[in-house]
Amino acid sequence: MFLKPKHITTDELISRSKAGDGKAQELLYKQFAGKMLAVCMRYATDRMEAEDMLQNGFIKMFQKLADYRGEGSFEGWVRRIMVHSSIEYYRKHHKMMQVVDIEESGYEQSVNPLAAENLDAKDLMALIQQLSPGYRMVFNLYALEGYSHREIAKIAGITEGASKSQLSRARSILKEQIEKMEGNRYEYAR
Repeated sequence: MFLKPKHITTDELISRSKAGDGKAQELLYKQFAGKMLAVCMRYATDRMEAEDMLQNGFIKMFQKLADYRGEGSFEGWVRRIMVHSSIEYYRKHHKMMQVVDIEESGYEQSVNPLAAENLDAKDLMALIQQLSPGYRMVFNLYALEGYSHREIAKIAGITEGASKSQLSRARSILKEQIEKMEGNRYEYAR
């Protein structure tokens, strides 16, 4: 098993990978695969689909590696490729769900702060994973990746209103699930 020597930096791995060094590419893959699989899992319906997204993303990353100029975080650059690759995979393999414009979606209340207080990150990620693919994609892009509705509309091929509507509906579903989960915990505590 080939281990990464401590003196080889990420910058060196990038440089060697650009030059076609297979071992450096393997080490770069191993360095970022775990974190990027977590990114892909947020857009996938299951682990197998996330692994496909991950592989496609790394293929694109290595194809575009020559374009990386060292400006900004390399991890951030790879993450962006993974997000776009995951969305591309989603578009290819899933039908976009029918969306309702935000004006038609109705009023949304915020999540009960007492219910959200006891929710841990693992529970929240599990709830997000249960959202339908369209809602999950928009929620992840907006809430976790920080994209604007305009950017989401462009990436996903939907209108800004549809992006807002899907986010609103995703939040409503999550709110219901959180309150249900917290209600169940309260019942067990009795």
